[in-house]
Amino acid sequence: MRTLIPVVATLFVAMQTGCSDYGTVQPPSAPPASRAESRAADASVHNITLLDGCDPATFNAVLGAGTCVKSGGVTFTRFIAQLTQRGVAEAWRFTPTSVEARVGQSLLALNNGGEVHTFTEVASFGGGVVPRLNELSGNRTVAPECAALAPTDFVPSGGTDTDILTAPGTELYQCCIHPWMRTVVHIRS
Repeated sequence: MRTLIPVVATLFVAMQTGCSDYGTVQPPSAPPASRAESRAADASVHNITLLDGCDPATFNAVLGAGTCVKSGGVTFTRFIAQLTQRGVAEAWRFTPTSVEARVGQSLLALNNGGEVHTFTEVASFGGGVVPRLNELSGNRTVAPECAALAPTDFVPSGGTDTDILTAPGTELYQCCIHPWMRTVVHIRS
């Protein structure tokens, strides 16, 4: 436990300074009723779910009230232990991790977790805005796109983000808070 105290303290300071816009993000006024209804309504939309497993009591105690708003069962101590041992916290992920799509289709990222995330297109996967999470996950080089986030780039629990696919190729998306959360989109004409 003593070895986790400096990690927790550093993470707390980093998240408070690197993610101070958490409180300014507003959820969309009318999110889709459900992923199934969304997909049925428009087959040209590919859904990406942003997931985490935060435990509100322990995350909010360490990082501040409102950091985790939905119970996922993973304590903050366990989260840090998973990152320390594996470089990832497995409950924090994008699903699916790979998408096949066509030009003109769109991506709908739905935050079904309890924490704020981003759904950021990057040229290359890298680190995000929380230095300690970058270090623990082995993503020491920050993705430039993560260093240039606007307050509207943060997706609160229950919120959404969209992107229209305009050209063939491969696009990479990651969370700029939890940089191991990733998906690859293969786009054809």
